[in-house]
Amino acid sequence: MQIVKFLLSSKRNVLVVLVVLCLLIVQVYCELSLPRYTSDIVDVGIMQGGIEDAVPNQIRRESLDGLELFMPQADIDTIEKSFREDAQGILRLNVDRAQDKTSIEKLNTIFTVPMLIFISAEKQTKLEEGMSQLTQIAGRFDILTTWLKEYEASAAVSAPRIDLDQLKNGYAAGFVTKDQLLEMRSKAQEEIDKLGDLMSGTAAVSYVENEYTGMNLDMQKIQTDYMKHVGLIMMLYTLASVATSIIVCLLASLTAAGISRTLRKNIFRRVLDFSNREMDIFTGASLITRSTNDMQQIQIALVMFIRLVLFAPIMGIGGIFMVLQTKTGMGWIVAVTVAILLFIVAILLKITMPKFKILQLLVDKLNLVSREILTGLPVIRAFRRENFETKRFAVANNELMKTQLFTNRAMVMMMPLMMFMMNVVAVVIVWFGAKNADAGHLQVGDLLAFITYTIQIVMSFMMLSMISVMLPRANVAAERVAEVLKTETTVQNKPEDQLVDRDIWRGDVEFKDVSFRFPDASEDVLSGISFTADAGKTTAIIGSTGSGKSTLINLIPRLFDVTNGVITIDGVDIRDMDLHRLRSLLGFVPQKGILFSGDIESNLRFGNEEISEEALQKAAEIAQADEFISEKE
Repeated sequence: MQIVKFLLSSKRNVLVVLVVLCLLIVQVYCELSLPRYTSDIVDVGIMQGGIEDAVPNQIRRESLDGLELFMPQADIDTIEKSFREDAQGILRLNVDRAQDKTSIEKLNTIFTVPMLIFISAEKQTKLEEGMSQLTQIAGRFDILTTWLKEYEASAAVSAPRIDLDQLKNGYAAGFVTKDQLLEMRSKAQEEIDKLGDLMSGTAAVSYVENEYTGMNLDMQKIQTDYMKHVGLIMMLYTLASVATSIIVCLLASLTAAGISRTLRKNIFRRVLDFSNREMDIFTGASLITRSTNDMQQIQIALVMFIRLVLFAPIMGIGGIFMVLQTKTGMGWIVAVTVAILLFIVAILLKITMPKFKILQLLVDKLNLVSREILTGLPVIRAFRRENFETKRFAVANNELMKTQLFTNRAMVMMMPLMMFMMNVVAVVIVWFGAKNADAGHLQVGDLLAFITYTIQIVMSFMMLSMISVMLPRANVAAERVAEVLKTETTVQNKPEDQLVDRDIWRGDVEFKDVSFRFPDASEDVLSGISFTADAGKTTAIIGSTGSGKSTLINLIPRLFDVTNGVITIDGVDIRDMDLHRLRSLLGFVPQKGILFSGDIESNLRFGNEEISEEALQKAAEIAQADEFISEKE
C-alpha cells in the first residue's frame, strides 16, 4: 500500500513505528492482564476468601505432621525446605509467591491430595454425626427409617470410613506402615482425578481456610488484603495502559502531520518544475485536490494506521492466546466468530473499494466545475448562462453525493452487524459457560474473563473493519499524490558541467526550423518556423486565433520544449542554458493579468525584489498604472 510506503519513507518514521509497536505491546499486555485479575477477584477474593491455592502461608506443626502421613519422603523434604518454624510451632512459608511460581505450583500439587483426604474424612465424620442425630428421631417416620438403611448400605460399599486419629496413633505405634498410608493416598488420588483440578483445588482451599480459622487468624483481613493487593495491581496496569495510549496517540499525530507537511512541500516543489504539458495532464483543479483533500485523507489514515491498524492485530492475537490459556473448552466460539467477521469485512471491501476509487475523481470533477464557474462568472452573467451552469454544478455535486452516500451507508451498516455479532457471542458464551460452571468444570471468574477476552477480540476485528473501509479511500488519495511526485517534467536541465553561461548577453533570439506538437497530438501545431528577433528591435508575431502565436512565445522560456529544430539566444541553444538563468534574462508579459496576494509593491517587485524605487515608478508608467497606484494609500 502506498500509505505504508509514505509511512516508512524515512529512518525516523521507521524508528517511530518500532517505538509505537513496543508501546502497543505494553498496552495490550496491560489490557489483557486486567480480565485475569478480575477473575482472581471473583474466584479467589470472593469465592475463596482471599486464599489463592492449597499452599498455606502458615500452618501448625501438628497439622503439617498429619498431612505428611500421606506424603512420600521427597515431598516431605520439599515442604520442610519451603517452611520455617518459629518458637510457637507455627511454620511460615519462605517462598516468594510472586517470584517463584514454579515452587508454588509444585507445593500446591504436593499439598492437594493429603488435604483432600483430611477434608473428606472431616466431612464424613460430620455426616455420620448428623445421621446419628437423624436416626434418633427416625423411628417416628417409616419412610425416613427406610432411607437411612439404604444410605448406610451404600455408604459401607462406596465410602469406607477413615478415622484420622486412629491412623496417626497406629502409625506412631507401628501398626500402620508408610506403604499402607501411601497406598491409601494412591486410591484417594484416583478418586480425586475424577473430580478434576477445579473441584479438587476448591476443596483443598477449604482445608487451608479451616487451618487459618483454627489458628484464630482474621479471615476478613486476609480477604480484604488480597482484594486490595489485586486492586492495586489492576490500577497500576490501567495507568500504564493509559500512559502508553497517550504517548502512541501523540507519536501518531506528530508523525502523520510531519509526513503530510513533507508531502505537501514535495508536491509544491514538483509542481513548480512542471512544464505546461504536465499542468495540462493533471489540471489545476486536480492538483489543488491532491494538495488539500487527498492530503487530509492521508493524514487521517496515517493516524488511524499507527494507532489502530497496528494495535488491533496485536490485541486480537493476544486475546486469542489468553482465551486458549483459560482452558474453558469454548475456543471454538471465538474461531467461528472471527471467521464470520472476516467474511463480513471481505464483503464490505469488495463492495466499497471500486466506489472509493471513483470518489476522488468526482471530487476533482466538482473542483474543476467550481473553479470554471467562479473564474468565468462575468462571462456567465454576460451570456445569461446562470441556469445552465447551476445545472452543471448540480450534476457534479449529486454524483459526488450519491457515491458518498453509498460508502457511508456501507460503513453505517457495518457497525450494527459488528454489535449484533458481539452480543450474540456474549449470549452463546454465557449459555455454554453456565453449563460448564454447573458441571463444576468452570469458575464464574474464568467465565467473566473469557467473555472479556472474546469481546476484546471482536472489538479488535471491529477496529480493523472500520479501518478497512477508510484505508482504501486514503490509499487512492496516496496513489494520486505519489503519481504527482513520480511524474518527471519534460523540460529539464542538462548536467551542470554541460550548461553554458556568460557575463554579457545581447538578446538576439533565433528560431531555426522549429516544429512543435502537443503531447498525444497527431499533427504539428508549428512546423518549419525560422526567424531572428534582433536585440533592440521589435518583432511582432501576427496570426489568427488559434494559429499558435502564444505557443510559439511559450517555447522561448521553455514552458514547452520544441519537438524539432533549435531556439537560440546569442547563438546558444536555450536547452543548453540553466532554466533559472534563461528565465532571468526574459521579461514576460502574459496575456492574462494575474495579481498575487499582498500589496501593489510586492506584485511590482515579483520579477526582481532588488529593483529600485525609480525603476518601479518607470515600470508603472510604462504599464500606465501610475495614476491608479498614486490614488492608493
